[in-house]
Order: sequence, then C-alpha cells, then structure tokens
Amino acid sequence: MKLSKRAQNLQPSVTLAASAKAKELKAQGLDILSVTLGEPDFPTPKNIQDAAIEAIRSGKASFYTPTAGIPELRQAIVDYIEKYYGLSYSPTQTLVTDGAKFALYALFQVILDQDDEVIIPVPYWVSYAEQVSLAGGTPVFVLGLEENQFKVTVEDLEKARTPQTQAIVLNTPSNPTGMIYTKDELQSIGEWAVDHDILIVADDIYGRLIYGDAEFTPIATISEAIQKQTMIINGVSKTYSMTGWRIGFAVGDIQLIKAMTDIASQATSNPTAVSQYAALEALTGPQDSVEVMRKAFEERLNKLHALVVEIPGFTCAKPQGAFYLFPNVAGALKMCGYTDVTTFTEDLLNEAHVALVTGAGFGAPENIRISYASDWETLEETVKRIKAFVEKKSQK
Repeated sequence: MKLSKRAQNLQPSVTLAASAKAKELKAQGLDILSVTLGEPDFPTPKNIQDAAIEAIRSGKASFYTPTAGIPELRQAIVDYIEKYYGLSYSPTQTLVTDGAKFALYALFQVILDQDDEVIIPVPYWVSYAEQVSLAGGTPVFVLGLEENQFKVTVEDLEKARTPQTQAIVLNTPSNPTGMIYTKDELQSIGEWAVDHDILIVADDIYGRLIYGDAEFTPIATISEAIQKQTMIINGVSKTYSMTGWRIGFAVGDIQLIKAMTDIASQATSNPTAVSQYAALEALTGPQDSVEVMRKAFEERLNKLHALVVEIPGFTCAKPQGAFYLFPNVAGALKMCGYTDVTTFTEDLLNEAHVALVTGAGFGAPENIRISYASDWETLEETVKRIKAFVEKKSQK
C-alpha cells in the first residue's frame, strides 16, 4: 500500500512514543516507572466532572456544536483572557479546538505556503517542527544556549530571519526546559516581530504553572502593536488537569481565526460537545483546585531538583514553570561510555525500567526530560534507579 511522502517523512512524537513503549513493557508485567508525559496525575476537579455529567444528562452534549465552539465557551475564553491578561477580545476572535495541539496545527495550515519559514527556538516542544513541515513550511531552528537559560535573543533571531520568515513560536514557560522569558526579553522580541511583520505564536499553555518568585508575562500584554501581531494558544489540559478532555483555544486576529475555523470545519467538524461544557465550567467555576495543584507541583520541583543534581554527571538549571526538569547529562554519558542520549534513555528503560524522554526529540542531544507531573513516590524511586544505573555503568 502506497504511503504519501508526507507520511513517510513524518517523525512521530518522541514523548508519546516513549509513553507507549513504557505501557507496552508494563503490560508485560515489568515494573516500569514512567515520567514521560506532561500529564498531571490529579483527576479533573469534581465541579468540572459534574458539569460534564449534567451536560450529558440534559442532552446538551448529544449534538454537533458550531465549529468554533459553543458561544458560552467562546465568551468564557474572552472573559478568561481579560481576567488573566487584561486584554479585550471579541468572541469572534476565538476558536475552540481539539486540544491546543490542533490550534497550532490549524494556524500553521493557514499561514504557511510551500517553503515559508517559521523560527523555532531550541529546545522546542516536539510537535512544532513536524506541524510546520506538514503545512509545507520549513522550520528554522535557533539555539537557546543553556548558559542563557535556553532562551534566544533578538540578535539570534535576526541572524535566522529571511524574506520567507512568517512566524516565530514562543513557548514560555517552556516545554521542555521550564524557563520563562522576562518582560524585557519579550518586549525586545515582540518589537522585532512587529518591525518585520512576523507573526508571534504565543504558546501560553503553562502560563499559570509558575513557581518561586518567577513571573509570567504574556507577550500579547506588552503593547497594542505586539498584541495585534500575536496569536495566543492555550487550553485547559495542564492548568485544570484535563488532558483527556482535549480542549484548547486560539485567540487573535479575526481573519486568521476565521481561516482556522474553516480548516477545523473540514478536519474535525467541532470539538467534543461534552468536553466544551466541562471546559466552560473550568474557566468560569471555582479556581481553588488550580492553586492546590500548582503548589503540589512546586513542592515536587523543589524536592526533585535537589535529588537530580546529585546524580553523577547530571547538571540541571532549576525550572521556573511548567512541570519538567531538563537536565544536561553529558557528564553521565561520558562516564557511562555513551555517545548518544537516545541510546542512554533506551537502556534506562530496558535495564533500570525507567521511562523518560530523550532530549534529542527536543533538539537537545545532551539532555533528557523528566516530567514531575507524576506522584512523588514514582519520582523519588525514578531518581534512585537512574542514579544506580549511572553508578553501575560508570564502574565498568
């Protein structure tokens, strides 16, 4: 059976692949610890579950909805952005999607022609580059140096800019690094984008998972000109522990939103109805559970980071947001006789029964990603196994 070149060239998500492999081995009876997915281990808050059940019982969830989402949810998104960003939009500037991932996919589909370019800072979330390529575009990678907290500068971006540059993706707090751009850094990047008419794709999915004294500044809030140049991508998955409900949203230029809605109409028809009513409750209902989960993640971060930096050959800047550690393991690779971080992670899975994600999938061949969205017992045992694995290998 013939496969298209597009399908043949597509690289699967390394995070989902790692998770799937871990589940496969676990099903075989092995004691596998998985810290692969960015998936909170908390159940969706009860008030959100109850809203979904009510939507089912009332019959509201039984039917197609408008492609762009139910009107109540689009208004709730507008109100949410006004509350947490201080920005005003109309519901016609919003699109509800099947997860934030599809919002990104639809956006790249409507802004890119063949060989148009999108600048992607490295390290980057695994799907950005593949989605750009699926739209016929070319991902242009710009390295954020570890000594600069993996962040890029305007000078870095300007070296990568060409007449084909259509957009830049900014994910802050970052997956996989957890680092946050400061307001001054974002202002410089935003003004550069405005000057060169480059769309800012602001992936703000982790914007409410901030720790310590760190502050999250949405780039769209810096100036009116930057706001007009920005498409906000967000969703309920991380903040409200709703990964399985698959609801994201985009907020921005009305023409882009309309075009993205047209893409969605041919691709998905509409987001799942019951999930939209659940998301409505998430955005408009009590927010207490958000802070409970955020505090739990922060506690895990503080405890886990202290343990990870004690592993021989590991160094790790402390993240400011999201729920990932992204340690540099170059020293451990050398000590253990490895030249490839992916082989290192594969052996960790097969020998130590620890599943995590290779940094190679994020454009960082000396790093690994550990999700601390898992329970503390799993995280603590994970570090013990990794440390034992490194110590054993380095003695050979």
